[in-house]
Amino acid sequence: MDDGQGWTAAPAAAERARSVLATAWSCAVTADGGREEFVGAHTVTEDGRLLLNVPEDSALVAAAICAPRGEPSAVLEFADVSPVPVRNRIRARLWLAGWFAPEDGDLAFHATRVVLRQSSGAVVVDVDEFAAAAPDPLATAEARLLTHLADCHSDAVERLTRLVEPDSLHGAVKVQPIAVDRHGLTLRIERTRAHGDVRLPFHRPADDVAQLTERMHVLLNQASAASCPRALQRQRTDGDG
Repeated sequence: MDDGQGWTAAPAAAERARSVLATAWSCAVTADGGREEFVGAHTVTEDGRLLLNVPEDSALVAAAICAPRGEPSAVLEFADVSPVPVRNRIRARLWLAGWFAPEDGDLAFHATRVVLRQSSGAVVVDVDEFAAAAPDPLATAEARLLTHLADCHSDAVERLTRLVEPDSLHGAVKVQPIAVDRHGLTLRIERTRAHGDVRLPFHRPADDVAQLTERMHVLLNQASAASCPRALQRQRTDGDG
């Protein structure tokens, strides 16, 4: 098995968008000139359709009934929030434009436009690709995995910084794991007045938690074999007075 870091892929935009949708707990809906916030009210079908369970007296129900069928009449917004406390915790935002139709007591949303915004910028996701994509297989476990890594294995996080270019660690005051997916782990490098993210790709994708454990062990073994970055050494010296 090749343990070199040759795998550099990141989640495709459609997969990332479906992951945000699968893990977001709240949803903001703008329709008919009004905006409502719903918590724990949406579910997603396998084909990417979104079902929203709202109170019968919600203005959204009336708007869905009165709106011309098939015409974009609502915008849904979801936020992807880091489970680990860091500066600027929102990692991505997802907007879906489209229309609602009543379906078995819920409102079924039919998307006509999908926009994903991450730190790298905004991208329009093809609607058919969005419907066909699946969430990252680690998406629903990510919060638990990251908080465990941050809270219980800070020594491992520090060791992983040996895989980061020294220039990226210049001025670092704290390093936290901010994201993990089947393709790699992302570390947040926090400085006094700024921050940056560094991605550590796995040598091959992980399709479940067991495979993720093996991929993390490979990264840690690589880190153990690497020297401590000079920037981090300087940071420790300065901190020790």
